[in-house]
Amino acid sequence: MITKLKHTHLPLFQNQSSPPLHNAMRPPPFLALFFLLISLISLSSATDNATTTISQQFREAPQFYNSPDCPSLIEAENNADDDEEDGNGGYICSDLAVHVAMTLDTAYIRGSVAAILSVLQHSSCPQNIIFHFVASASPNASLLRSTISTTFPYLRFQVYTFDESAVAGLISTSIRSALDCPLNYARSYLANILPLCVRRVVYLDSDLVLVDDIAKLAATPLGDSAVLSAPEYCNANFTTYFTPTFWSNPSLSLTFANRKACYFNTGVMVIDLDRWRAGDYTSKIEDWMELQKRVRIYELGSLPPFLLVFAGNIVAVDHRWNQHGLGGDNFRGLCRDLHPGPVSLLHWSGKGKPWARLDANRPCPLDALWAPYDLLQTPFSLDS
Repeated sequence: MITKLKHTHLPLFQNQSSPPLHNAMRPPPFLALFFLLISLISLSSATDNATTTISQQFREAPQFYNSPDCPSLIEAENNADDDEEDGNGGYICSDLAVHVAMTLDTAYIRGSVAAILSVLQHSSCPQNIIFHFVASASPNASLLRSTISTTFPYLRFQVYTFDESAVAGLISTSIRSALDCPLNYARSYLANILPLCVRRVVYLDSDLVLVDDIAKLAATPLGDSAVLSAPEYCNANFTTYFTPTFWSNPSLSLTFANRKACYFNTGVMVIDLDRWRAGDYTSKIEDWMELQKRVRIYELGSLPPFLLVFAGNIVAVDHRWNQHGLGGDNFRGLCRDLHPGPVSLLHWSGKGKPWARLDANRPCPLDALWAPYDLLQTPFSLDS
């Protein structure tokens, strides 16, 4: 509430011999208007901050338990040497765990919560899944941590802060502003952010749900030298991911010589972090980003540097593990159908997100497959 300023009744400060204060102390009209505007701005700012804090509340997820044949992380922890303790019960470094990395931010937290629930619900060993969340170094990081811990009280997870300044100067504008967010590039820095004892990780975007056991994906063999695996799409027109300037320059286009380069989506990847660190692949990606700042060689955010470094040298996994593109294209986000074949993971990559379309009462048919994992607490929820 904004209290109306009054200019009468100031007896505590008025001397009996002084002239009436309501005349002497009345502010000029323009000053009164100025102070009123400042009050409105302050109130608006306070309201915005409160909205950021309470805008989305989530129901508590049920607890999920391991099946009897799952290895016990607790027993493995008890058998670990003292020098392997990490301050988190020892399990953060466990090779028996399935390590999952995701980013967290306030814009996509609803999608992240749905993705986490889907991973746990379809896992045969949900208590053996360790989540590694990367959030921007901002006041929201503690809010996001609290949201995860209250929604999933039994979840094993860590939150790491990402210094956006490390990459902000390397980002070039792309065809969609959401792709320019520095946190979108955190996947390139996982080997530096996560503990050295974490040797393999499954990276997942926040706009997807699994309908299969993530342990199957995490166990993808990477052979003797591959750094990562992901579904490949060799029918896609690979040339469209780079500009004519790139293809017309032999010193650049020869990057893909002797490589059967195919498009792959970086929203679902299995990464060998030991091999990534040994090959210093973060620096290789940054080198291409630095060139992009000088010469426009691509248009699509964080994806092209991954293609430049890895395309043609990854282990391809079945397309069922990334039924991507369900969010439509990067401009209109129109509805799309599933690709032919079985489905283990549904991915709403593209402009259209299922939670936004559902809230707008304009859902696509496949958005109904995302809705059961939505834990958003609404005023009409029957849950206590």
